[in-house]
Amino acid sequence: MLTNGPRRGYWCECWTQDLAGEERPALRASFDAYSAPQADRWVAVTLRTISPVLDSDASDVAWAWLSQGRIATRQALLRSEPCTVTITQDHTRITWTIRPAIFLPLAHRQGAELPACANDFKPHTPD
Repeated sequence: MLTNGPRRGYWCECWTQDLAGEERPALRASFDAYSAPQADRWVAVTLRTISPVLDSDASDVAWAWLSQGRIATRQALLRSEPCTVTITQDHTRITWTIRPAIFLPLAHRQGAELPACANDFKPHTPD
């Protein structure tokens, strides 16, 4: 049994990259938002949370986005345009991305009967 049909929303990710090394960017977090305010709020909450430990340049960038850039971000999201927010702290670049997405529903298992063979499954125990 499937719940509702496809639903529009935003796929949000937070990436970090060590600029001093040659490491590739690393995905640190992801979030599925179902409205533009929910998507930009995810970034805003994170920026407010980390702002006390940022150096003055990174803090200035963070607060500039929180006070002005957030409005432009929300407007772009409402036009279904992807957005990024980036700050650099010492040798670490932190980038949040927000992209329009269509979320497909998954089959709901509550109330559904599993096939008889499901009860025959025995997990493998380590030797």
